[in-house]
Amino acid sequence: MDWDKLRIFHAVADAGSLTHAGDKLNLSQSAVSRQIRALEESLGAILFHRHARGLILTEQGELLFDATRSMSKRLEAAAARIRDSEEEVFGELRVTTTTGFGTMWLAPRLPKLYEKYPNLKVDLMLEERVLDLPMREADVAIRMKEPSQADLIRKKLMNVQMRLYASRDYLDREGEPEEISDISEHRLISQNTRSAQVAAGALLTQHLMTFNPRSLLTVNNYFGVLQAVLNNLGIGILPDYLAQDFPAMVRVLPDLESAPVPTFLAYPEELRHSQRIAAFRDFVQDEIIAHRKQLRELEQV
Repeated sequence: MDWDKLRIFHAVADAGSLTHAGDKLNLSQSAVSRQIRALEESLGAILFHRHARGLILTEQGELLFDATRSMSKRLEAAAARIRDSEEEVFGELRVTTTTGFGTMWLAPRLPKLYEKYPNLKVDLMLEERVLDLPMREADVAIRMKEPSQADLIRKKLMNVQMRLYASRDYLDREGEPEEISDISEHRLISQNTRSAQVAAGALLTQHLMTFNPRSLLTVNNYFGVLQAVLNNLGIGILPDYLAQDFPAMVRVLPDLESAPVPTFLAYPEELRHSQRIAAFRDFVQDEIIAHRKQLRELEQV
């Protein structure tokens, strides 16, 4: 098959329109249409249904689009490896992690990474969905569980545990619980157990619910829980990696915590020699070491 025609087909299938694909490719609509007709003739198959709202892939078109999408991802990976210099870190690095960890731990530390590598461009994708690294949905991931795919390089960073925190103003006003049953006298702030989250956090929340908190606030992410705690609304269930950056929070019921949640950094095997990946991996590992040291010091106070 003609590679150029496949490139045009992929652009049309991705855009769903001859006009939009032409704009992207800097070709006229008629030129794009001719190339698609020629490809269909060479394959002996119709690839698109023409519709008033645009183009819809046929079954044969879907098969070809799956192939060109895979080709595109692999070409992107190859281009990224070619662009990587042995001496300089530059270019785009797509990083995915959870909303909570990315917003509250990773993003505040990125100035240190940019200070060292000013030509690096980080695309930070924060969502609970696990993106497919081998299919190049992202270059590197920080995940709150060990990746299951075999063709990934993984590095354990740390264990995260869910603990109870409140502001000093709230505890001065409402009193500090001395045992778990005292939760019945307080407002509990947590992620909604139906929200995407680590299982250990949901289990701790469910356990605390059995003690019938006086009041309840549920949020669909940890950033909202944190803001509620900092604004003196109650006792919140939060990951322990926040204790270092928010020293105004007081740990409540220090003997109570979730099971440890292993946190991993992972990236595709084909990016093993990427200088951008190496720079980001080393940066995160250094920050984790410093974080763990400070967390130990906080716990000893």
